[in-house]
Amino acid sequence: MSARRSSRRTLTSTVALAAAGAVAFAPIATPAQEVAPATLEPLAIRIGATDDYTRLEFAGVVGARSRVRIDGRQVVVRIGATAAPDVSRLKVDPPAGVEKVETRAVQGATELVLTLAEGAQARTGSDDGAVWLNLYAPGRAPETPAPEAATGVAAVPVKATMAGEAVSLRFDWDRMVGAAVFRRGEAVWVVFDAPARLDMAGAADLGPAGAARWAAGADYVAVRIEAPKDLAVGVVAEGNSWTVRLGGPPSAAGGVSVDRDPSGEPALVFSMAGSGRAIWLTDPLVGDRFAAVTAVGPVKGFGDRRRTMDLHVLPSAQGLAIETVADDLSITADGDRVVLSRPGGLILSSPSALLEAAEVADGAPRKAAFPALISPDWNKTGEEGFLPRYRTLQAAAAEEAVAAADDPRAPVEKRLALARFLVGSGLAYEAIGALNALIAAQPNMLGDAEVRGLRAAARISIGRLAEAQADLSGAALAGDPSAKAWLGLIATRQGDWAEARRQFAASAAAVDAFPPEWRARFGAAHALAALETGEYDAARALIAYALSQPVGAVEQLQVRLVQARLFEKSGETDKALAVYAAVGKAPLDAVAVPARLGAVRIGLARGTLAPGTAATELEGLRWRWRGDAVELEVIRTLGQLYLSQGLYREALTVLRAAGPRMATMPGGVEIQADVQAAFRMLFLEGGADGLQPIQALGLFYDFRELTPVGADGDEMVRRLARRLIDVDLLDQAAELLTHQVEERLEGVARASVATDLAAVYLMDRQPEAALQALWTTRTTLLPSALNAERRALEARALLDLGRYDHALEVLGDDRGPEADAVRAEVLWKQENWAGAAAIYERLLGDRHLDAATPLSPVEESRLIRAGVGYSLGEDTAGLSRLAGRYAPFVAGARKPDAIRIALYDPAALTSGAGLAAAIQSSDTFTGWVEATRARFRRETGGPAPADPPARPSPAA
Repeated sequence: MSARRSSRRTLTSTVALAAAGAVAFAPIATPAQEVAPATLEPLAIRIGATDDYTRLEFAGVVGARSRVRIDGRQVVVRIGATAAPDVSRLKVDPPAGVEKVETRAVQGATELVLTLAEGAQARTGSDDGAVWLNLYAPGRAPETPAPEAATGVAAVPVKATMAGEAVSLRFDWDRMVGAAVFRRGEAVWVVFDAPARLDMAGAADLGPAGAARWAAGADYVAVRIEAPKDLAVGVVAEGNSWTVRLGGPPSAAGGVSVDRDPSGEPALVFSMAGSGRAIWLTDPLVGDRFAAVTAVGPVKGFGDRRRTMDLHVLPSAQGLAIETVADDLSITADGDRVVLSRPGGLILSSPSALLEAAEVADGAPRKAAFPALISPDWNKTGEEGFLPRYRTLQAAAAEEAVAAADDPRAPVEKRLALARFLVGSGLAYEAIGALNALIAAQPNMLGDAEVRGLRAAARISIGRLAEAQADLSGAALAGDPSAKAWLGLIATRQGDWAEARRQFAASAAAVDAFPPEWRARFGAAHALAALETGEYDAARALIAYALSQPVGAVEQLQVRLVQARLFEKSGETDKALAVYAAVGKAPLDAVAVPARLGAVRIGLARGTLAPGTAATELEGLRWRWRGDAVELEVIRTLGQLYLSQGLYREALTVLRAAGPRMATMPGGVEIQADVQAAFRMLFLEGGADGLQPIQALGLFYDFRELTPVGADGDEMVRRLARRLIDVDLLDQAAELLTHQVEERLEGVARASVATDLAAVYLMDRQPEAALQALWTTRTTLLPSALNAERRALEARALLDLGRYDHALEVLGDDRGPEADAVRAEVLWKQENWAGAAAIYERLLGDRHLDAATPLSPVEESRLIRAGVGYSLGEDTAGLSRLAGRYAPFVAGARKPDAIRIALYDPAALTSGAGLAAAIQSSDTFTGWVEATRARFRRETGGPAPADPPARPSPAA
């Protein structure tokens, strides 16, 4: 819990409980509750009235700090503003029970004085960010509740004992509690970390001290004792009792020590055995807030006084007392440690300022002007050369480290001199090791700005960007221009161009102090950031700045790469191609690979480079340089090139190669988006429709981890399953749909896919599996059409199992086409010829009215069965009607002989051969399979398009 939130909670409790002790125990007059004021004005006086009393509220920043004093018949409200408030309404129309209202100016404030009528009363308190005053007419004031009933906690007796010029207050608790005792100005505070009602009857006479006032919160009780500054404070802990002595000889406080956080973070850590918790209080006279940290016995206090920019630690006889002007100070008591911190860190002096001065050999690298700056003279070796220079600095650092083993205040300058030399010489790994050893020996050095800056520079040199960013983001380097230069370089390598521009702009005061090679690198990185944000003029100026530096060939080539990129983006492709060709011949892959990639990119965009040749070149670059943004760009370009050529497997293989290994690198998110888009194009947008179904299935299985989560992924699987059904690959289709039903879907979507799965099983002559798919996915509130389809499939599965009555029971009163088709099949199996024939004729509907269109295979089968059924059922009228209606279709039918037998030659049906021929010609199962396959085809989007979907351009 934050300090502010904690203070609000305790102050709310203080306000609620202080009023109860106002009559019997004279508690502290609690100031305004620390909540957001209800008004934006500095001072607002609100007036409201009921039948029993009038309420005045003093709100706003100034009004909430008002103090109310009741002196006989006068109520004095002290307002911390010299400007007189507007009380005209009170003067014109005084509240009931008020005789006179006036204002008067006092030093630094204004007082509002209300004179009460005889018998009138006033009550005061604070709530909701305002100080309130209730004025009661004579005889209207409610009775004050008993203090014990108001608090609801046990009483703690307090007994005062005089001994010479000293007075002792003994607090007898019924359990062990933590306490804090300290002086603050002209008062001594005693704070306990448990709720209680103090019985002050035995402490009426405090001798040299003044009045004692107390206030209780939900989880604490605090006593404020007026005591002159010359009264010494002492504390004694005996079992569950605490004794506070005021006066007499002074006693030394001890047992509490303070140091910096050993982790190096800008925080203070107090070592205090048995620490309790922090309690935030508000001084009723001053109005400021402070914290008391309690501790259990034996007595331990902090006898020193410490002050920083954020806080002030007061001397204490027991526990801790902290004043602060910061709203976000955090005080955490954990066991024997009390940690003081802020979200951005405390403002503390550098740890190196506490160390002893050290004599450094002449010529040793000195501290630079900025903590994260590399000085140009750090790598100077003198006449003796590198190795003697290195050994000299290393020996001095080792000697200093040995001497500092038992002395935390020992100097570190010789070890820092070695680290500077290593960083300046480009020995980044060695520099990191030296700095880590220094931090391990003296953890406080982690808060030193130069230590963080040197380690960040070394880490960036070897590509440890995240670790370097953590070093540079600490409070020690906040606002340092040299650190901004490094942060700009990190942002450039991470592809955050806007952030890079912002950081480089803030580093202008330090960039020119770096060595020439780093000036060239910063200039090139800044130019690239300006280029990517569309600021071409700024990019040209920065490239000129980088080229003007006296640096070696490597830095010059890096700058030329950025220049070629500028030419390419500004449309000067001839110049860009010439620079890329020249840089690509360098024997250094770090610059040659991106240069050759740029040349391939331009060649593809112009159309002067064949896709096959470009793919061969990119495949070579892909294996030649690995592990950074250049590899990602090669992979992305090659993947788009393969997609444009329809080489889907090669494209997915290349794009997937980046994988999680490079997901956090610049461009990693984009390449993951590319591979997902390619997979979506293939299996959701019809890109794979031109492939053979078995090829599409193999491609899907090989890259199935790319299937997106959610509706799109489910639709991909269903589309592929429907394509497999279309070519009679029923086992493979069932496997895909089963995975969807068992692993991915729920509710209506699961029931819908299970319906398709049941249809596939029925097409494959597996009625038991179809029933299992339907029964395990039953759910309520399915759409009516889906319910009807599921009933028809369930009845067809029961039909295949020979359970005819059960199938009819499942169909019930459903008269839809699917249900009628199954019902007719059941009646046919039961040899209910007339009933089946009537349904088959009903399924044909008004088809006889369109004689110009030939019958479909399903319609022919139903016509044959209707005729056979009427013949076997001896329904002459039905057979005549059927023959008259469908005579025009016989000549153009696929099976004219079977139709003639069924409609015009009932006698032939009595022979075994004629009946067998008619039944064989009217196989309705084959017709249902074909109809179901056609339905799946329609749901998938029809046959494969003549032209495949548009593919990405190779120059994208």
